[in-house]
Amino acid sequence: MTEHLTPALVLFVLFLYFAMLIGVAWLTGRNVGNEGFFLANRKVPWYVVAYAMIGTSISGVTFISIPGKVGGSGLNMAFSYMQVVLGYLAGYLFIATVLMPLYYRLQLTSIYGYLGQRFGFWSHKTGSAFFLLSRTLGSAARMFLAASVLQMFVFAPLGVPFVLTVTLMLALIYGYTFKGGLKTIIWTDTIMTTFFLAALVFTVITVGKALDFQFGDIIPTVMGSKYGQVFFFDNFLSDPNHFVKQFLSGALIAVAMTGLDQDLMQKNLACKNIREAQKNMFVFCIYLLIINFLFLTLGALLYLYTSTLGLEVPARTDHLYPKIAFDHLGLGAGIFFILGLIASTYASSDSALTALTTSFCVDFLNFEQNAPTPPHEYADESEHLAYQKAVQRQRRQRTLVHLGFSILFIIIILALNAWSSDAVINLIFKIAGYTYGPLLGLFMFGLFTNLKIRDRWVILICVLAPVLTWVVEVSCKRWLDVGFLTILINGFITFFGLWVISYREND
Repeated sequence: MTEHLTPALVLFVLFLYFAMLIGVAWLTGRNVGNEGFFLANRKVPWYVVAYAMIGTSISGVTFISIPGKVGGSGLNMAFSYMQVVLGYLAGYLFIATVLMPLYYRLQLTSIYGYLGQRFGFWSHKTGSAFFLLSRTLGSAARMFLAASVLQMFVFAPLGVPFVLTVTLMLALIYGYTFKGGLKTIIWTDTIMTTFFLAALVFTVITVGKALDFQFGDIIPTVMGSKYGQVFFFDNFLSDPNHFVKQFLSGALIAVAMTGLDQDLMQKNLACKNIREAQKNMFVFCIYLLIINFLFLTLGALLYLYTSTLGLEVPARTDHLYPKIAFDHLGLGAGIFFILGLIASTYASSDSALTALTTSFCVDFLNFEQNAPTPPHEYADESEHLAYQKAVQRQRRQRTLVHLGFSILFIIIILALNAWSSDAVINLIFKIAGYTYGPLLGLFMFGLFTNLKIRDRWVILICVLAPVLTWVVEVSCKRWLDVGFLTILINGFITFFGLWVISYREND
């Protein structure tokens, strides 16, 4: 660590940062009911949602893992991730023109309510359960990455055990979200997005200067280096980064991990109407393209920097960015890195906790069906008192669910710390392929067929699909690397299974 950036200084910066977030939470979280907690009363301006969504979708994984992937081991790394990002754009177009109009027309709080209306009780519960599984594992993996970096560079030198680091991180998230929910998160995520974008731009400029690049020469130099190749069209069978695989994976991952994900859609449903939500999505696409390109540019600069100085690349490429930021770029870069990492991680994780709470409360505890009915203004005092007690009971349940998911995050992160060694971006996409696949199959079957299904068999189909996907992937390994296309295989198997148990309504 640089001589000026001490763990004590980092802790002081983090204290100021979280004091600011808690202040925002106090201002926005007063007297928030379920509608405010779940959907911010559907009154958030579209441009605020578009900006806040950057932090939710980017996360600490992009902040650390994507730069590390540029020069990582394996075939054709470089800027190959941009092929996935281009696929995202196709997926977001489908979301904006097909899925979001459906969600708004049905006036959904939980998007899995669509499955209940289209197929039945068990389809609704199965879809929501797969989201809970997917988002819990994925968000815990994201937090694990940030926690491991903070532990290595900040808390370990202070003698703080990893379990305490993780518990503190989750306690802080719980502290500023448990009252205000989405109403608070929209505004805290806006602040956090600003911090991590500032960290990204500052680091790109700082590394460019360290390499004696003029500002206008940074991108041309990077694109002309061995790290600058974007498109890969050779060796379709053996190359996991082939354009077709990456583009299709990106499109499917965008549809599944955004369009079929309560977390990202919950922010879109907070807009005033469908037109504003679509504006938000299209502007968000532009942001996403530019920001991911900058992260890959940063990754190339970091590898050029290590080559120029003769530095050793860490065994885990996730640690390349923090190592250079702390050890070689000075006080400003170290502070910006810490703020950027915390901002990107918390912007993703806080909304995930709220989305998980929303889905569990609405889909499993039936908050909307059991919502207390306000008494008439002329009702007697006992009716008003009963209503207040019912509201407090739901609020208490909501708080306990929120706390329960926070504790579950801690358990999963500690388990990941015990065995994970791969780049976390690969781990998250692998999780997505196996857990979002059934959701993709369910929604696509509902949208593109007019068939009914035997609802009680849905759970079996959605459990078997990931197992069969794993069998297909292992069986094909010798002659075909499917890469992240597991989500396509999984979704197709789910779709086929639903067709097997389907029937026409007049049969």
